[in-house]
Amino acid sequence: MSKSNTKYNLVVAKLNSLYDCSIRDSCENPGYLKTVLKEVYKEDYNSIIEEVKLQLDEELVKEKDMSDFFKIMES
Repeated sequence: MSKSNTKYNLVVAKLNSLYDCSIRDSCENPGYLKTVLKEVYKEDYNSIIEEVKLQLDEELVKEKDMSDFFKIMES
């Protein structure tokens, strides 16, 4: 998800309009982000989650908070 990507901008707009939150707020409410990503990216949803994980440091992904976040995103 690139900031110059139209779909990224749509995700940000939907998070704001539907849930009054930002991408950063999604760590506290991953269900919001999951819902919007599935709506915007449809069949590409799983590849987007994998891309996000690849962009993060492997150790960060394994930390409890991030691990819990990705469990919700992947469920």
